Order: sequence, then C-alpha cells, then structure tokens
Amino acid sequence: MKVKAAFLALWGTTVIAVGLLLVAWYLPGGLELNIRTVENDRDLLVLPLRPGERFTIHYYHSVENAPIWEEHSVDAHGHIYIEEERYLKFGAGMGRMPGIGRMVKKGPYEAIEEMHMPTGNFVLRVGSPGVDHTIIWRNTRTNLSAKFSHIAVRFSASPVSFLYAGYRSFFPHSTTPKADEPEQRGSRAKSQSSQRKTSVSICSKSLASLRLCVRNWSI
Repeated sequence: MKVKAAFLALWGTTVIAVGLLLVAWYLPGGLELNIRTVENDRDLLVLPLRPGERFTIHYYHSVENAPIWEEHSVDAHGHIYIEEERYLKFGAGMGRMPGIGRMVKKGPYEAIEEMHMPTGNFVLRVGSPGVDHTIIWRNTRTNLSAKFSHIAVRFSASPVSFLYAGYRSFFPHSTTPKADEPEQRGSRAKSQSSQRKTSVSICSKSLASLRLCVRNWSI
C-alpha cells in the first residue's frame, strides 16, 4: 500500500508539473526583437520587450550632420510601428506626412508624435562611424556602426511564451545588453572633421521609404 501511495503521489506530482509547463508554454510572455544580418541571419541584438514598449534608433543625418531619434513600438502580435521622430532640423527624407502624427517642439528639436504607423519588419544598412546608428533600449545604448558598419541588418519581432521569457530572465541571450553595460561607442568624435564619402541606400519599410524617398547613409 505504501508503495502504491508513493507511486500515485509521484504520478500526481508529475502530471501537475507537466500541466504547469504546458500552461507556461502557451501563456504569452511578451516579445523578442531580433536584429540580424541579412546575409547570414546572424544575431546582432536580441531585445526582450513588453507589448507597446519602445526602442529607439538614434543616428546622425548623413547630409545635415544633425541628430535624429526614431522611436518604435511592437504590439502583442510582433508588429513594429514607428511612433515618433525627433530631429534638430529638417533634412533629406525628413518631415511630416499628411495625416500622420502631429508636429510639436521639444526644446530645440522638432518632433512628430502619435504617429503609430506600421513599418513591419524592415532592413537597415548600418552607417559608418560618424553616422553612429545606435539602438537605445531600457537605458542601454548599442552602437551598431562601431562594429557592423556597411552591413544590412533586419529588424523583426515575434511573441514568446511565458516559459521562454522566464528562461531568458535567468539566461539572457548573449547579444542582449546588460543594464550596467557602458555604451558601445563609435568613432563619431574622431570622424566629425573628416569628409563623408560615398553613400548607400537603405531598403526598408520605414517612414522615409513610405515617403517614396530613399535614405542615404555615408560609408
């Protein structure tokens, strides 16, 4: 009887544990933003996100040499939206689209707020040091230009399970920045005095391409 009772207890515990794992597998656990190389699908950045949480692409305009911030969000289904653009002055490919967002002043900057315009997955060709394409996420800054200049990268997002999110909370992806990591700085300060060279175009579904305008980044 004792053996049977022990077996039933073990069986019940196992069933409960498996059930909890299945529930955790199917429960939503947020999202994961992946930034990968187009050529060989190599992970450059993996960023956990909550639905509606924002990440920012910051860079310097290749013609105007002025700072630009583009804030994006991801919804619960993994769809990427551009929410806000902020810049010091208008440059090539910049400016408000009719019916999209509203113009406001933020100190010395012009901003287009409340855009919520879908971009879908998109491709960015990383500019050279000096353009300094930088991903801002949860108070971390990763300068893609410092290590991956002239490389085409794809931004995509997808929902993850509660189980997977829990696993990643203990074992983060090797490319996920830590909150206490210093910024991976590019060489903008060294390159500001140097003349920009030839430019390459971005193939993306971002705001500029929706304006039927091709952005150019110096290389």
